[in-house]
Order: sequence, then C-alpha cells, then structure tokens
Amino acid sequence: MSKRIVKSKSLKEVGANTKYMGCTFYLDCVDGENFTGTEFDNCSFRGWFRDWGRDEYGLWMAFTYKNVRQLMRWIRPGTFMMGSPETEEGRNEDEVQHQVTISKGFWLAETTCTQELWEAVMENNPSEFKGDKKPVDRVSWDDCNAFVKKLNEEVLELELCLPTEAQWEYACRSGTTTAFSFGESITTNQVNYDGETTVEVKSLGCNNWGLYEMHGNVWEWCNDWHDKYDISMTTDPVGAISGSLRVLRGGDWGLNSSGYVRSAYRFRVEPDYRSDFFGFRLCLRSQNKAAEL
Repeated sequence: MSKRIVKSKSLKEVGANTKYMGCTFYLDCVDGENFTGTEFDNCSFRGWFRDWGRDEYGLWMAFTYKNVRQLMRWIRPGTFMMGSPETEEGRNEDEVQHQVTISKGFWLAETTCTQELWEAVMENNPSEFKGDKKPVDRVSWDDCNAFVKKLNEEVLELELCLPTEAQWEYACRSGTTTAFSFGESITTNQVNYDGETTVEVKSLGCNNWGLYEMHGNVWEWCNDWHDKYDISMTTDPVGAISGSLRVLRGGDWGLNSSGYVRSAYRFRVEPDYRSDFFGFRLCLRSQNKAAEL
C-alpha cells in the first residue's frame, strides 16, 4: 500500500499509512490504530501524547504525573476464547468458555499501579508492603475508582478507568490459549505466588504484549459486577448491570496453588473490601480528538 505524504504541517491527528515529514503534532490521547503504517521524519510532538514509541511488543505511550511515569500499552482489537476448556486443571464452573470480540482497541498499563503513583495522586499510602515500585495494595474497588476520578479531574486529557473483565483476560492471554500466558504451567520464577510478600513491578517477565505481572503479585480489580457469563453478549461485554460483588483477576503473592492465577480464574468480593492481596491496573480509553490547526 502506498503511503500518503504530509509535509510541514501543524496537526492534531495522526492518520494510518502516512509518512509525515517536518510536521508538528499537538496530540492528547489517541487511537493506537491511527499509528498503523505511519512514518515520522524530523517531526516533533507536543501535548499530552508526546512520550511514545514502538518496540518488540507494539505501540506504547506514557504519561507523567508529578514526576511519576506510567507506561501504557496499546491493545489492538481482536477475538479470543474467554473462559477455560472443561479439561483445564483447576477449572471452575463460572469459567464457561465462549468467543468474545474486543471491537475497540484500548491502552492498558504495563504494570499495576505503583505506590509512588498512588501517593502522587492521593497523598497517602495504604499498602501493607511498602516500596515505591511495589504495587499499591490494601485498596478496594471504591478506593481505585476514587483514584481514577481524582486523576481524571486533574488531568483533563485523560479518561482513565478500570478494565472490563473481558479486556483484562484478552490482554492477559495476549494471543495465547493455554492456562497461563506462559504456557500450560508456571513456576515461581515466572509468577509471584506461593510467596511471602509482593515484589516490585517489572521484577518478572512480561507476556507477549509487554504486560508485567498479569499473573500473581496482587489481584487486579476489574470494572464488572460478578455474575455468570452472558454468552449471548459476545462483543465488548461489560458484565452484569448490577450486583453485590466486583470481579478481580490475576491472583496474588500468597496463593499456594497455581490454579488460582490462571488466565481464566475469576475472583469476586464486595467493592468496599480491602486486602494486602488487592491492587489494580489502569485502562485508558481512546479519545481521537481529531482536527487540523
């Protein structure tokens, strides 16, 4: 496919399959699909979306808040099998396998929220296991949404949220169909479980899409109410419209069985409950505010 050539313009959008030469971009949060097939020659970037790049895992962008940097990975749309096959060891009845389509891409933090980012926003640290680069723990679903609300209000360019359960599992699997993103089995060298404390984020290897500690370390709150899967809702499911328990995914540092940290495993608890097993990972909706200056 031949690429469109754009030279020496000030722009507020990026178009796919385009070569930009000597352009200045003023970008907030954008749709990662717009960067498909792009080339940049002697261009400069301003606005919120100025710290970004491509690597072996794909497109990334980062925001910095009060000197704390959080990198986000672009998760492209796709279709996957959510849940687990009946033959999977450790499987529960609420993991009914069904096909799900994620029709819109989204940004997902490469790590769980760290204590230094939480402190920068909330000016406190509820964690049991202290450390700037460790995941914040002892946060409830309500606490996490208070954090998201405050950060969104202070940085208007952001539209952060918690991922849906489907988005979380899609990103965790990162194209795999096995019990774990690392294969059918894991070791404690790959995943922090059956341990005594949390570990710093990025201490262990990432999955195929550059996401760290999706298995183990701390459970990660999702946006959904817990219920049986609605297997009729196969595109961008958002869970039950009401309930009493919220979903967590991924497992934690203290679990003595790897079955609890499988990609498909579902945990649930009251949204106001806090534990040193609980943390969260930020999701960022695309905004695509496109207009040429």
